[in-house]
Amino acid sequence: MNKPFVFVLIIFCLFSCNETDDSNNDIDDSEIPSGSENAKAIYNQAYQENFEEDNIEDILATAQNAYVLIDPFQEGFPASIAAIKANGNDVGAYISIGTGETYRDDFDAMSPYLVSDSWGEWPDEYFVNSTTTGVLDIMKARIDQIALWGCDWVEFDNMDWCYDDNLRATYGFQVTETEGVAYYQELCTYVQSKGMKCMAKNTVDNASNFDGVLYESYNDEKNWWDQSGAQSFLDAGKLVIINHYNETSCSQVYSDYISIYNDDLSFICEDANLQKYRHYNE
Repeated sequence: MNKPFVFVLIIFCLFSCNETDDSNNDIDDSEIPSGSENAKAIYNQAYQENFEEDNIEDILATAQNAYVLIDPFQEGFPASIAAIKANGNDVGAYISIGTGETYRDDFDAMSPYLVSDSWGEWPDEYFVNSTTTGVLDIMKARIDQIALWGCDWVEFDNMDWCYDDNLRATYGFQVTETEGVAYYQELCTYVQSKGMKCMAKNTVDNASNFDGVLYESYNDEKNWWDQSGAQSFLDAGKLVIINHYNETSCSQVYSDYISIYNDDLSFICEDANLQKYRHYNE
């Protein structure tokens, strides 16, 4: 064996021989926190980040006494709402209030109130340009339909776009923070007037009257939100959900979050080993 080969082998080992398999770092099932009675099992048909979302067939077969988020405006999904609820589940309805999506039936009606360039990260979406326009009535029409379908919650995706100055500079939307807050407050009040609950998304700023919040967490970016806001919702007995993506050690991350907050927290994890959602608090 010559010296250059030995040198290369040593360098290779420095970078690879000591690497560990994250899939073996998860805590034992017997160590997984059970959560309190306030923590709900979470099922998610609406958010698909890296792997598959929960499908309706599996939800109907396994979800019980859970919070089940669906995109009710997909063809055929409204017919499943009653059956999902029959298993003691609360059904949340996804709507994006900060963007218009090209695949929605009301996109043409929304277009005059949107910016001209699509969102680079999600090219089928365009940010709402102004909330002091007809976009409010379009969102209320969605809420009317969601109420008729019998949903229990409305989850407000992209409600925090008005706080992002970088997005504002890039896409040129006119809405101010004050206008954005007034917009989602009016929509939440309208949701509650229909006998449903409001689920905030990724922020509880100026949203103390919302009934719950869902945070999106990532394997390389955990607990990035305002921790005190999440804790305030837990302290008030509200539903707080962490939807964690692309993780090889789901149970360990759940245990870590319980240590940061408390066992009232509800948790769902996109398991990179199983390549689908893993449900806790069941």
